[in-house]
Amino acid sequence: MKMTTANTFATVYGATYSVYVRIVRIALHEKGVPYDLVPINVFAEQGLPADYQARHPFGRIPAFEHDGFRLYETSAITRYVDEAFSGPSLQPRDVRERARMNQIIAMLDNYAYRPMVWDVYVQRMETEPADEALIATGLEKARTFLAALSGLLGEGPWLAGSEPSLADFHAVPMFALFEQAPEGTALLAEFAQIRAWWEGIRTRSSVATTGA
Repeated sequence: MKMTTANTFATVYGATYSVYVRIVRIALHEKGVPYDLVPINVFAEQGLPADYQARHPFGRIPAFEHDGFRLYETSAITRYVDEAFSGPSLQPRDVRERARMNQIIAMLDNYAYRPMVWDVYVQRMETEPADEALIATGLEKARTFLAALSGLLGEGPWLAGSEPSLADFHAVPMFALFEQAPEGTALLAEFAQIRAWWEGIRTRSSVATTGA
């Protein structure tokens, strides 16, 4: 059952550099929910704050709290944000469109995040010297993902139906990093419908606001 509450204050624990923290922040912006971002750096030399393990026993980001209710795992958080707060729905009503949304989110997590972000973006843009073999493998995996995603798209401008959904917002931070690598930009150009989607969504207010 969907409940809606006044858009009371929420807290996100994480870092602005994180793909998954940004996904949650985009969802909060889309719903118009005010929130505080408490900095948690998983790469800090001194390690995580002592009390953070209670929020996320696996020591990852983000963690989330609203009115005393705590959550971790990005998809659980974004679905809660959509269902707990007033504002535009971020999940399709149609059962098949909603299933497609969930499928695309799972595809992004399992088949896109690692090759697009870590194998291509991090290697090309943040690592010296870059592992060229890893980049090449990442690009092939990214191509497989983009081809599969392209095959799922309908005629509309969104990934999982006639309106923007959590699938679109889950994808944004991954694509934003991937396209910073020259190879990523070149590969996206091969998929016209996906490229058109990206050009349309990248200027959306929630996306621009949460960008680095």
